[in-house]
Amino acid sequence: AICLLVMMKGMTAEAQTVGDLFKKKSDTTAASVMSILKGGKGGSLTSAEVVAGLKEALEVGTTKSVSKLNKADGYFANAAIKILLPPEAQKVEKTLRSIGLGKQVDQAIMAMNRAAEDAAGKATPIFVQAIKGMTIEDAFGILRGKENAATNYLQSKTIDSLTAAFRPVVDASLQKVDATKYWEAIFSRYNQITGTTVETDLGKYVTEKALGGMFNQLAIEEAAIRKDPINRTSDLLKKVFGSK
Repeated sequence: AICLLVMMKGMTAEAQTVGDLFKKKSDTTAASVMSILKGGKGGSLTSAEVVAGLKEALEVGTTKSVSKLNKADGYFANAAIKILLPPEAQKVEKTLRSIGLGKQVDQAIMAMNRAAEDAAGKATPIFVQAIKGMTIEDAFGILRGKENAATNYLQSKTIDSLTAAFRPVVDASLQKVDATKYWEAIFSRYNQITGTTVETDLGKYVTEKALGGMFNQLAIEEAAIRKDPINRTSDLLKKVFGSK
């Protein structure tokens, strides 16, 4: 997903590879970029090929992200996105463990991550729809954008749909693995002991954290395609990104 802007100092100047251009800034307009595009081994590129290359890179990145997260331990074993107790619960976790509720705390954490892993599978068709709807203007916005521009684009286009798709799956999964039961057991006991009340919408919290982890993983995949030729998995990507 990714910056393909090609600058020409003159008609006889050699075209730079896309990989080189990732590291540079440009004020080149969309019209001038579309008027003449040069690639690596593949020779000249049309604007249609550039847009197709961006779409394919997004498809590769989203497919890899979903496949990594939509499985056992996809979230739980990934320290960067593992879902921990909500802030309200973190404040009392030490107390909970000290009164013998450590096992229930661990079960609740596991259940939240399993719910996120279940929900991750719902992302693919929503990402596909957003990618198919990409316009030339969207593509050049990504080209001129920041390093995670493609991830930001997808997030802006899909966050509402993903939230709507994830929430019922998360809620069902939390019920399936008894997360709600663990949650109620933990805090009913804590509230009895301390005389306080901790109230958290667990489904909402897990959904938000699951989506945050999804886009974190997508940004990693985007960076890999930008920087490493081995992640360019088709002839079109290799042509567009000027791999050697």
